[in-house]
Amino acid sequence: MQAGIGQLLAWKGAAVALWFVALFALERVLPAAQPRLAEPGWRRLLRNAALWAGNALLSPAVVLPVSALAAAAAPQWRPSWWSGAGGLLLDLLLLDGLIYWWHRANHFAPFLWRFHAVHHLDRFLDTTTAVRFHAGEVLLSALARAGVIMLLALPLSSVLAFETLVLLATTFHHSNLRLPPRFERVLSLVVVTPSIHWVHHHRWRADTDSNYATVFSLWDRLFASRSPRPRFSDMPIGVEGREEEALMGLLRAPFQRFPYAGRSASS
Repeated sequence: MQAGIGQLLAWKGAAVALWFVALFALERVLPAAQPRLAEPGWRRLLRNAALWAGNALLSPAVVLPVSALAAAAAPQWRPSWWSGAGGLLLDLLLLDGLIYWWHRANHFAPFLWRFHAVHHLDRFLDTTTAVRFHAGEVLLSALARAGVIMLLALPLSSVLAFETLVLLATTFHHSNLRLPPRFERVLSLVVVTPSIHWVHHHRWRADTDSNYATVFSLWDRLFASRSPRPRFSDMPIGVEGREEEALMGLLRAPFQRFPYAGRSASS
């Protein structure tokens, strides 16, 4: 691997780790809501940490090599103007728009929802929810991203920069950090904030199937998928008609015939 890519990976890891630790601490000092769980909070944190740990091992073993191979194999058709800082900004915007549609597909394609619902079954929202995903979803996302990399001839540096941006954004908008209301309203005009994304995790399906944007908030306004519902402090989080499961149940759930109420093969 090129020295520049290795350095980018090191910077990415450091930035994401510092950001996560800072928000994890701040949301416990300035919480927007108090958890209302039927289990000890430490058990939830351990479950989320276990899902994250598995995916953290999967990333360098599978996800990064798949992206690197796709970038190396992509036909080099890009014009000269699509490079440098301007090219990177365009790549980030395109990738954010595409991840909006991928996220939306994860809610409406029954096969994809089986895996993505593991993320939504968390009954409370904080920074740890941002790294709680089924390994199957991580692998499917890596394959879908490889196709995008080849189609757009994306350099690996753009992919890694976007991945860093996504991790920073998702940690932020899943957090339970209480922000000044006026500041958050202004910020939400540009990026996805907790008040927007918490509604996406609302247990009511109509809200779960809304607010799909990841980094920039414009996509939901542009494609009419923004929920008008404001977040409220005791908003029930989760999947309508379904309860949280133990770790092994979450790992098995996508392979069961009907693992989640509210979605079926015809939905």
